[in-house]
Amino acid sequence: MPSRIHHQSLLRMCLAVATLGAVAACTQQEPPRTAEAAPVERGRYLVNIGGCSDCHTPKLFTADGPASDNSRLLSGHPAAAKLPPLPPGVIGSDQWGAIANNDFTAWAGPWGVSFAANLTPDATGLGSWTPENFIQAMRTGKHMGVGRPILPPMPWMDLALMTDEDLRAVFAYLKSLPPVSNAIPAPVPPAENPAPGS
Repeated sequence: MPSRIHHQSLLRMCLAVATLGAVAACTQQEPPRTAEAAPVERGRYLVNIGGCSDCHTPKLFTADGPASDNSRLLSGHPAAAKLPPLPPGVIGSDQWGAIANNDFTAWAGPWGVSFAANLTPDATGLGSWTPENFIQAMRTGKHMGVGRPILPPMPWMDLALMTDEDLRAVFAYLKSLPPVSNAIPAPVPPAENPAPGS
């Protein structure tokens, strides 16, 4: 019959083997990633936690309310969508600050009406953009870094705080998306919005 000392030795040996196995498992490195995959994965993470789809992905109405239409992921305001007329007198310093359409891709405010951009790599989206254009746009709040102002509710001033590396990762992810042909309307200036009481 095995002695108590033998059982304790056997137990110590099993614990030692289990500990070594656990340490080896914890220190094993992930499989190597390609140089292109790492920024795309980081960009996907940043886009998802940043809530970019909230405005840049058209919605479908479900029993639970609007849900992202992932067949048009990040393709912006649907070009053929008709906007309802803006009710007079609802936007102002003592009224509402902004109103969104029913899928949150168009916003009306004191700045006029803005439309969420197509962020896919199609020619109607970011197809001709470079990483430098994208970074400059996020730093300056100007389309392609030099054009018209990027209008609310786009939080470019918050994205301007991101590192170049993270902005490059976001851009790499956006360029990896399936292209969606969707030409976004030009912003509507405030003068063309119905005036309060009209």
